[in-house]
Amino acid sequence: MKVLLVAVNAKYIHSNLAVYDLKAYTENIPVEVELAEYTINQQQEEILRDIYEHKADVVAFSCYIWNITYVKALAEELHKIDPQVQIWFGGPEASYDAKQLLRELSYVELVIVGEGEETFAQLLQKHLLDKERLENIVGICYRENTGEICDNGIREYLPMDKIPFVYHNLDRFAHKILYYETSRGCPFRCSYCLSSIDKRVRLRSLSLVFPELQFFLDHKVDQVKFVDRTFNCNHEHAYEIWKYLLEHDNGITNFHFEVAADLLREEDFALFAQMRKGLIQLEIGIQSTYPDTITEIRRVMDVGKVAECVARVKKMHNIHQHLDLIAGLPFETFAQFQQSFNDVYAMRPDQLQLGFLKVLKGSYMEEKKEDYGIISTSEPPYEVLATKWLSYEERSLLKDVEEMVEVYYNSGQFMHTLEYLLAGREDTFSFYLQLSRYYRQREWMGYKHTRLFRYDALRAFVSDGLQRNMTAEPENISESDPKRSVRKDTVCAKFEEELLSEYLLHDLYLTENSKKRPDWACDDTETKQRLKQIRDPRWRAQHLKQEQAGQIEKILANRTDLHLEYYPKMCGGYLLYDYSQRDPLTNEAKVYEITMS
Repeated sequence: MKVLLVAVNAKYIHSNLAVYDLKAYTENIPVEVELAEYTINQQQEEILRDIYEHKADVVAFSCYIWNITYVKALAEELHKIDPQVQIWFGGPEASYDAKQLLRELSYVELVIVGEGEETFAQLLQKHLLDKERLENIVGICYRENTGEICDNGIREYLPMDKIPFVYHNLDRFAHKILYYETSRGCPFRCSYCLSSIDKRVRLRSLSLVFPELQFFLDHKVDQVKFVDRTFNCNHEHAYEIWKYLLEHDNGITNFHFEVAADLLREEDFALFAQMRKGLIQLEIGIQSTYPDTITEIRRVMDVGKVAECVARVKKMHNIHQHLDLIAGLPFETFAQFQQSFNDVYAMRPDQLQLGFLKVLKGSYMEEKKEDYGIISTSEPPYEVLATKWLSYEERSLLKDVEEMVEVYYNSGQFMHTLEYLLAGREDTFSFYLQLSRYYRQREWMGYKHTRLFRYDALRAFVSDGLQRNMTAEPENISESDPKRSVRKDTVCAKFEEELLSEYLLHDLYLTENSKKRPDWACDDTETKQRLKQIRDPRWRAQHLKQEQAGQIEKILANRTDLHLEYYPKMCGGYLLYDYSQRDPLTNEAKVYEITMS
């Protein structure tokens, strides 16, 4: 008897912790269980053939919002070519309203409802081996031979200490993010989130957690992403783990946590201040700063304290912070979302994720869907299209803003230029809105552009916004109207074209020793010659200060991954980029200012 666990992930670098849990939890049961991981970007025929060639008696699919459409189609085709194979579904997207799913999908025999470890084990032992009837197994919804659909209810949750550690052999996880959990459940009741259904937080004992963390550290894995829903909801638990990571840091591994910033305490900040740059990174879900929205979505958050905590961490310059916003929440209009964006942007996170509300099955948000006038996509991911407060047209504009934020802010490739353009500006949202309109008017949206094109486009946008004579706009055109043109005062207050070009060039070379220069960049013949001179010890002795000459000598030793650029406006001299040394948070090259004696 063979069972194949199938995970269709969003990306190759992802791994599916749930299916590895199932396999590890059942390793002592004498049923052959194999794992097969794919991505939604692979051809369905390729995956179908591979599943078929496993010749399994049971194929169990792990179902999530991002893969359910793909999985349904795949399972249907599998049933056509191998009608004898039993098809099981499990996971959050299959668990809710499992009866309806079985009515729709005649080829699915059963659905594992809720957490699956113990239920899967009993299916293997009692159903497949002992041939017991399915009616004796709690935690499933299944189809009788008569066609009747039966629901056996949800199984009691497992203690976290019974969940096995799945990473003893890391060969299978090469070049992938490792997901790890020390808790399940969430004490908060956010209306858009399914984690709020399980309000009882279960913790894994630190006596188990510490050796498992040490395993990751000993094997020098690149990144471990904790999937605990609010990692620091239990302060002692979180503090002890952060303290362990600080005391056992291997200088390589990065640990990612989703936290509530306003729950951080003084002792947490004291630990953070001692950490290596890049040891941990924090994801902070703000979602909205509009008080009525925060109340309506049943979120408990002190926005002022969040901003204060984010600022304290940022001043340390050693922890990457990723802040989240959700568009389409109740009571939040276009203008109010604009304010939320400006509030969060002012915190200057390393990444600002502009997401859109997903109306998840089983969530309180779905119950209130009609009251809020929510229109969402019929198929997963059930993303909001419009609400009482946000029109589809406005939502579409926010989609364009999201694209510009991803390209220009979250890429980290334009940070100094953006700081120059937006210095002192409170309404940063309008900048990205106008930039998106500029792209839309030129039909640039929706295409994969080269990196150099993005630099050219930003430079052209700023230049055009200030140099063209704009037609005065009627007062009755709202800020969110897509027909509104790019106004001079919404691009930036002022700029010097040469200085703008230098900032753009600086951003370009900070992250890449680009072999191709933008057309607007000055000729680099002189700087190439200057770099040759700097490599000459005799020239350095004559033209550089003694202290700097010694520093440059160490940098130049056997290195070719260097670039020199002259910036008369930005710094009044030369900058040397060393690509062998990069900032762990920004990935920027280390920069040395060359000062002539």
